[in-house]
Amino acid sequence: MAATLRPLDKLASGLAFLLGLATILGALASQYIGGLYPCELCLEQRMAYYIGLPILLGVLVLWNRLPLALWFALMAIATAIFAWGTYMASYHAGVEWGFWPGPTACTGVGESFSFDQLNSMTPVIGCDVVQFRFLGLSLAGYNALISLAIVVLLAFAMVFQARRKG
Repeated sequence: MAATLRPLDKLASGLAFLLGLATILGALASQYIGGLYPCELCLEQRMAYYIGLPILLGVLVLWNRLPLALWFALMAIATAIFAWGTYMASYHAGVEWGFWPGPTACTGVGESFSFDQLNSMTPVIGCDVVQFRFLGLSLAGYNALISLAIVVLLAFAMVFQARRKG
């Protein structure tokens, strides 16, 4: 049984990394090539990828050289970061659907508007404005699903590793 589980931990981690990398590259491409400007919550959601992917890459590169306790700690940190990203994306999708109010600074009802924003070349996008939907879901909705898939893959990798070492 251990021989069957052995590659699954690294496979799940690698798949999580590739899924995350494709997602952040897609977000950047939609901004710089597709012309979809991110709102404040969109930018906050990207932080999970900017922090979590380098940690995950480090784990993948140093896979056989890391002490098991450090491996589990780094994987738990990466999983927690992407769980936070899942929360942020779900919160943003809920703001877009009108399920709850968003931050006052980016939903058009805020008090913190700066006239410097009028002079900027980049348009200011409200967090409750959906610029693109596909099959009824916004990009925040897809990010919530993708982030959740990454969390599940990383959790599976830790379970597979624990079974292998146990």
